[in-house]
Amino acid sequence: MTANEAERQRWNDERWVAVWPKREALTDAITPFLLEALALQPGERVLDVGCGGGKPTIAAAQIVGSSGTAVGSDFSVPLIDLATRRAAEAGVDNVSFCVADVQHESPAGGPFQVVMSQFGVMFFDEPVAAFTNIHAHLEADGRIAFACWQHADRNPWFVGTALAGLAPPPPAPAPGKSPVGPFTLGDHERTRRILESAGFANVHREAHEIRREIPDDALVDETQLMRIGVPADKMAAATAAVTDHLEQFRARPGVVMLPLAFQIFQATAR
Repeated sequence: MTANEAERQRWNDERWVAVWPKREALTDAITPFLLEALALQPGERVLDVGCGGGKPTIAAAQIVGSSGTAVGSDFSVPLIDLATRRAAEAGVDNVSFCVADVQHESPAGGPFQVVMSQFGVMFFDEPVAAFTNIHAHLEADGRIAFACWQHADRNPWFVGTALAGLAPPPPAPAPGKSPVGPFTLGDHERTRRILESAGFANVHREAHEIRREIPDDALVDETQLMRIGVPADKMAAATAAVTDHLEQFRARPGVVMLPLAFQIFQATAR
């Protein structure tokens, strides 16, 4: 079986990727926390794993300056295209993007001094193998910092529970594979063990809880509901369920105030 096959298909679906810029209203709130943890210095070489639309990668490139470089990798061709366009529009020329699955592939530009990821490392179906490969792309004294969500029960905005019975459950992972998804690294002790098994040391985790105003459709819209498997005859019920679920966070029409519970992991290469 191809590594990360289901996620590779999902993130190369043009319909799914088309809504990503709206979704960034959620993830952009976390970027300052990740950049602070990274403590990037001018001249450093940075790899962004699962870079998505490239906003954090571009921000990192601007910090390391013309003497440094930033490389964004993702297995989504449409998102890499989006990131490349954004970098060109911003006039940032020390950043590049490549299509690669860092679970087993090698992005060009290494070895790197820093690896970063903003919600891009939660979709590996073999996490120890993936972080071992990431470790191999770091210099001996390199470091990693990434953002991932805390447990789903710390993030009550997640609409998955509201869709129970309206969308099919995620398929069971194949033999030898691990579950993937936004909360798979929520157990910080398990994540620590994954990093240590992959060769990282000095693992540090810092939990954060913030509140941010987010447009309703940054979380879910009809296109996303279709993509996760809601059938046409249940679409109205699913839309109503999502609307009812989000009412508890209503700030004003079209906008919700969400409690976002995430965590930043940092570690060093041995």
